[in-house]
Amino acid sequence: MNLKELSDYLGLSQTTVSRALNGYPEVSEKTRRRVMDAARQHDYLPDARAKRLATGRAMAIGHLLPVSKEHEMVNPIFSDFLAGAGKRYAENGFDLVLSVVEDKDEAETYRDLARRGAVDGVVVHGPRINDERIALLTELGLPFVVHGRSSEVSTDYNWIDVNNRRAFARATAFLLDLGHRRIALLNGLAGMDFAARRFKGYQDGLHAAGLDVDPDIVSHAEMTETYGYARTNALLDLDTPPTAIIISSIIPAIGARRALGDRGLTPGKDISIVIHDDDLSYFRNDGDVPTYTATRSSVRAAGEETADMLLAAIREPHQPPRQLLLEAELTVGQSTGAAPAVRQLLKEG
Repeated sequence: MNLKELSDYLGLSQTTVSRALNGYPEVSEKTRRRVMDAARQHDYLPDARAKRLATGRAMAIGHLLPVSKEHEMVNPIFSDFLAGAGKRYAENGFDLVLSVVEDKDEAETYRDLARRGAVDGVVVHGPRINDERIALLTELGLPFVVHGRSSEVSTDYNWIDVNNRRAFARATAFLLDLGHRRIALLNGLAGMDFAARRFKGYQDGLHAAGLDVDPDIVSHAEMTETYGYARTNALLDLDTPPTAIIISSIIPAIGARRALGDRGLTPGKDISIVIHDDDLSYFRNDGDVPTYTATRSSVRAAGEETADMLLAAIREPHQPPRQLLLEAELTVGQSTGAAPAVRQLLKEG
């Protein structure tokens, strides 16, 4: 099917169909979606070179990954995010460009991408507190969306984030309601903005119950399976081990579960675990009763939302920045139960 045949099928002019396929802002979203759906249905593929010439765009979205975070390329959280974002890019005729760069070269790479017009926009991953990339990209005028937020940045910018502080306050309050008073936290790297917000939520939950944070049972590190395993063993070796643990990802939670298994302990019975679950494709926390009690938010859906926001910013560059705060759902699973002292009282009663 060629452009004329697609236009006749839709009852639209070739100009309208071409503009819809090429992302021009004057075409309504309803019409654009109709055209894109028909193009997919009839396997219409406009010539990529012609499309770039027609729009003056690269028809590509950039994702930069510093070498120090190269492991994230096989991290299922990052992969699921890219799957969601890539789906939206493909639907709109954009390519996903993933670049691995030396940490020291990250800023210059952004400058080079903007100078060459190699991409039409970028997604910023893993924002740190007071992240300097936001000011740089704003100065370059390169459209961008931050997956997450950056505390202490006063500039207005596009971002999509989970309400990490509220999610971890709820997780802490849930465990407190079960009678737990010694609750540990296995968090992400301290300099990461999401980890700072999760710690504040944990702190909020404890303070609301009149409890202080015990630094001996709080840890910050890269969220790997081995981290979960080693840290859980260390917590269990304490003179007064925690009766519950909140873990920032299902990946270290798998390590924590392995550590409990080595000692013949059962999650939900001997110690309670609440995780943050990104609803990953390859690490499912599902079933009639999920394995883990979790604060759940789909990272794949966040990827789709991020892509939609960035594509809108590319099409409508003069619109004010957009922000979207997603709420995490608390799902009760098999990994939590009443604190030991409470269970004993119930048994005696």
